[in-house]
Amino acid sequence: MTTETQTPQPTHRLYAVKGEGKNARWIEIGAAWSNQDGNGFSLKLDAIPVDGRIVMRAPKAENGGQQ
Repeated sequence: MTTETQTPQPTHRLYAVKGEGKNARWIEIGAAWSNQDGNGFSLKLDAIPVDGRIVMRAPKAENGGQQ
């Protein structure tokens, strides 16, 4: 999914998060692409949570560190 207004690879992952702290459940529900002008994101949701919250995070690097 690419257009002239977004980067070719997703820059962030979207998660539905239920609960708080160590009891929180994180479920990946989509991806986000940074717009080339740097003023926003394009989102692709594979699921829409009916409760909880959506969190957008940069993906972790292959070696386990944060990108």
